[in-house]
Amino acid sequence: MTATTLTPDSVAALSEQFAAAGVTAGRSVLVHASMRAVGHVDGGAATVLAALRRVIGRAAVVVPAQTPNNSTSSPAYRLATRGMTPAEVARHIARIEGFDPATTPSFGMGAFAEHVRREPAAVRSTHPQTSFAAVGHGAAELMRVHDLDCHLGERSPLGALYEADATIVLLGVGYDACTALHLAEYRLPRRSTRDYCCFLRDGDRRVRCDFTGLDLDDSDFGLLGQALEAVPNAMVTEGRVGRARTLSMPMRRSVDFAVGWMTRNR
Repeated sequence: MTATTLTPDSVAALSEQFAAAGVTAGRSVLVHASMRAVGHVDGGAATVLAALRRVIGRAAVVVPAQTPNNSTSSPAYRLATRGMTPAEVARHIARIEGFDPATTPSFGMGAFAEHVRREPAAVRSTHPQTSFAAVGHGAAELMRVHDLDCHLGERSPLGALYEADATIVLLGVGYDACTALHLAEYRLPRRSTRDYCCFLRDGDRRVRCDFTGLDLDDSDFGLLGQALEAVPNAMVTEGRVGRARTLSMPMRRSVDFAVGWMTRNR
């Protein structure tokens, strides 16, 4: 059996598992996934996507399609250049091709996210560092706005997903991977900013982009996740898809809760 073969039994079984984990019909989903945590699935990421779409119907499946390697200001850049000489750093920067939303692969987002990004009908937002990709009804509208100075805020797909009250799905990953929680940071009364640098493709040219944006911090997302799970009226639904612990939660309530939690605890 090839890696792209879909089997009806696998799709049906995973669909039931997603539904048991709180995924519902008609509601778009923002999915962070580890296929390794899910374990072997006939058809791999394609089967997982088909199962999700069977549950939600025409609604959109959204994934992070981020490219932190396209940067001189990201943790990925600092890790890649650690121990390099100035000349080696300069050569590393020269090799950064620049972001093209149509062709640039995501970096570090996992096999499921990359599968969705490469779907023929996928729509991708245009941010050169923190893009998202989506398939399904309304995908283009969800991806339409993604301003350069707004990595993960109101003027990004997260703002549109909040308005749509999408469901956040953590498939075999922890809360540190939950980009939706960053939206809460943009709503805090006290916010710090920092400078960023990345690159865009403009035909055959690489264009440098310098901008100022929110100084994002996910270091306490694990604690925030514990607080979300402790909410008395069960904001978080837990299940298992394949071998992966799977969590789902409504985006609006989760982000609203996160704003209050961060205000008190940061």
